[in-house]
Amino acid sequence: MTAPTALSADTLASLGDRLPVPSYDRGAVSTGVVHFGVGGFHRAHQAMFLDRLMERGEALDWGICGVGVLPGDRRMAEIMAAQDHLYTLVLKHPDGTYEPRVVGSIHDYLFAPDDPEAVLERMADPAVRIVSLTVTEGGYHVHPVTGELDTRDPRLQADLAGDAAPQTTFGFITEALRRRRERGTGPFTVMSCDNIQGNGDVAHKMITAYARAREERTGGDLADWVEAEVPFPNSMVDRITPVTTDEDRAAVAERLGVEDAWPVVAEPFVQWVLEDRFAAGRPPLEDVGVQVVDDVHPYELMKLRLLNASHQALCYLGYLSGHRYAHEVCQEGLFARFLLAYMDDEATPTLEPVPGVDLDDYKPGLVDRFANPEVRDTLARLCADSSNRIPTWLLPVVRENLAAGRSVDHAALVVASWARYAEGVDEDGQPIEVVDADAEGRTAAAKAQTEGDDLAFLRDADLFGDLAEQEAFTTPYRAALASLHEKGARATLEEHMARPRA
Repeated sequence: MTAPTALSADTLASLGDRLPVPSYDRGAVSTGVVHFGVGGFHRAHQAMFLDRLMERGEALDWGICGVGVLPGDRRMAEIMAAQDHLYTLVLKHPDGTYEPRVVGSIHDYLFAPDDPEAVLERMADPAVRIVSLTVTEGGYHVHPVTGELDTRDPRLQADLAGDAAPQTTFGFITEALRRRRERGTGPFTVMSCDNIQGNGDVAHKMITAYARAREERTGGDLADWVEAEVPFPNSMVDRITPVTTDEDRAAVAERLGVEDAWPVVAEPFVQWVLEDRFAAGRPPLEDVGVQVVDDVHPYELMKLRLLNASHQALCYLGYLSGHRYAHEVCQEGLFARFLLAYMDDEATPTLEPVPGVDLDDYKPGLVDRFANPEVRDTLARLCADSSNRIPTWLLPVVRENLAAGRSVDHAALVVASWARYAEGVDEDGQPIEVVDADAEGRTAAAKAQTEGDDLAFLRDADLFGDLAEQEAFTTPYRAALASLHEKGARATLEEHMARPRA
């Protein structure tokens, strides 16, 4: 067997007979976008769309310079450098079809802890007109109950003190904006692509609040300028992008003859809806299928409350029932019916009309996407970071339905299944690795519910507000939690779905 060819600029031409590769001159690409959080999600959508534009001979001045700020980003920096910032994107179709392409729109990557000044000067460059973000829900430092800036992160506190180079995304953005203002360059646009309702509005509020909090310690008047002059467009991105595995690397090597240390795999479906609000222009993204609109709100509500919240609805119950992949869960009729019941009964009543989208088609289509056996999205990935995901995606549905006097039985079962999962032991007595920003606190609260206080998990007001005092929620929650302990997840779900609905 011939050894696979290492992916790099030098080998790109020789790979062209195996899979599509960039036909444009990557040497002519210059930085127009600085992106924080270069992971699979970013590389499966934003970088891909810019690569499509470049294939058309457009947007060569909108190349991406990735930035990593976390210690764990060093590995990405090393791989991107070794591969000349190229990577393979593989779309996995349900019938087993493999649709690969080498993407070339990322042309530089800076690891901020090694040279923060290089990052700041790149961002201050007038050629950079967009700073984009996929830093996960926790990267916005939003207090889960108050909605205000949460300054408890030690790295954020260090940046607020202003005694050293920035460590956080907020620190880099505000310092770069300060330099641009001082030099008369004008602002860049901050474009969030994270799964947060009103992600641009949240970024605007949090970054302005950060700038104001920093001014209280160090002086200056940047915050008012940021609030008034820097655009923060809202956006919605939809593409299921599981974590890259060693099996994915091996498949790229065996099927394509390409040695790629960090390929990206994703489902075929992709949707990017973007608010048209930019300070210094933007790429013509509508030319390659991006929906550029005046109002993203209906689309983002649809995605967050149907797709993202449904991921939470399937992952804990599915894991406790013995499954380990999303497609295994959704290929079972019982779970598929539960997801559709949640979407129909509880999520849909909280949505606005979505222009151009038939929700009666969209919802079963979501279940079909989740059931794609080729994507192999792990339940462990979906169960991770629940303390940020449940309050962002599911609890707004709960609160709206409670306020309207509607049922929250499905959502109560989902939260109860999270509480059962967070105990850290499955139904066979095997350990569960609880991956969460507050894993220790969540597990302690979950175990306390088995020792006499069945609402212990809900009593964290920072996560749940006053839900522990809302009888319309605690009644179905208590019943679901008791059943999960006594009968197990599958029997609980069977009884839940057999119950008549109003």
